[in-house]
Amino acid sequence: MKHFDVILWDVDGTLLNFLEAEKAAIRSLFSELKLGECTDEMLGRYSEINRKYWNRLERGEMTKPEILVGRFVEFFTTVGIDPSLSPEFNAAYQVRLGDTIVFCDHSKELVASLVGTVRQYVVSNGTVIAQTKKLQNSGFDVLMDGVFLSEEIGYEKPAKEFFERVFERIGPVKRERVLIVGDSLSSDILGGTYAGIKTCWYNPSGSVNDTKARVDFEVRDLREVLAVL
Repeated sequence: MKHFDVILWDVDGTLLNFLEAEKAAIRSLFSELKLGECTDEMLGRYSEINRKYWNRLERGEMTKPEILVGRFVEFFTTVGIDPSLSPEFNAAYQVRLGDTIVFCDHSKELVASLVGTVRQYVVSNGTVIAQTKKLQNSGFDVLMDGVFLSEEIGYEKPAKEFFERVFERIGPVKRERVLIVGDSLSSDILGGTYAGIKTCWYNPSGSVNDTKARVDFEVRDLREVLAVL
């Protein structure tokens, strides 16, 4: 007998390779806006800044609009680009992010294989503009039973309120039969912990969990989720 009736899927870094989309989007915009070459070193620096700002969002220290523009203000300042370009760059970046689709571990085939056997939903802190385009271009929009984005929900993962809104919309379900799958300990797994559901940490790099997030299952390859179910 299966153990779960519902799977909540994270998108960036779980179903889709966010770093590849991030690199492609930033490089193409640097070229389009004639900002010069965007080197690997610059991309690495941006990724670090970006993670720092999203962590602030998860901790409730900044709002979504503040982190979206703020990360580019700091990045541009460190690489010698006029930071006043940040709002324009971020707006274009949100649209461009969905142009590059790289699946993690045959995730599309995995999700497709589970259609009709469990209910599957997207739960993401990504922006509506970026995630809507990604889900359409990847085909996940038609494979999922629903999509829950923090901008529309009104709360960010890992807030308990985010998950309460999700459960209100998907209808009655036993919490012990809900599984969240995600790569972020601070967002997905801690959020699952707060919500009282089972957690599956997608950890392809073999990182160490040094947080208070409770990991019920850990997988290096998404296809291992089948054994969990």
